[in-house]
Amino acid sequence: MTLTTAVRLLLAIAAAAVLAACVMGPRVRTDFDPQADFTQYRSYAFYEPLAMEQSGYTSFLTQRIKSAIRREMDARGYRFDETNPDLRVNFQGVIRERTDVYSVPRTDIGYYYSYRARAYVAVPVWYDEAQVSRYSEGTLTVDLVDADRNHLVWTGDAIGRVTQRTPAERAEAADRAIAAIFERYPYGPVPTTPAPAGG
Repeated sequence: MTLTTAVRLLLAIAAAAVLAACVMGPRVRTDFDPQADFTQYRSYAFYEPLAMEQSGYTSFLTQRIKSAIRREMDARGYRFDETNPDLRVNFQGVIRERTDVYSVPRTDIGYYYSYRARAYVAVPVWYDEAQVSRYSEGTLTVDLVDADRNHLVWTGDAIGRVTQRTPAERAEAADRAIAAIFERYPYGPVPTTPAPAGG
């Protein structure tokens, strides 16, 4: 394998790793109250005001996140009830600036004078070059709270790089983040079975 082929192979492996990270989507973390009985919850509503609406008004993005959460909760058998819910849903988004420092393998050619050959000789040289990457990292958090006790029973975070430019791209990314969070939510109300007829 020549030096040029080796460099191209390394670049191809690095590109594949980056593409795999993009396909994988956000990192998701969840936590829950081990004492909570999730079978007792059958309805839900949103907090007012939501943590993401502390400014006092609703935005396009918060409405999109609400719709995505309603889709996930409804799919699990919960009923939306603004007046007397069992669970209150809250969510918040935070963006932080991050810096990564990493090493990239590099190759070069060094020329040395050989007194035996009485000529300059090319010698391959390998070294690591430090690279600095600055990027924005977003965290979208969803909390489910026992409405009677005002007590957090489940929380999920989706964490990933913010690369979306347009409002539509940000809304699609929020949809994917909500779906990824609720993939880790294994609960749902126990279906009620009607009493058998007759006697």
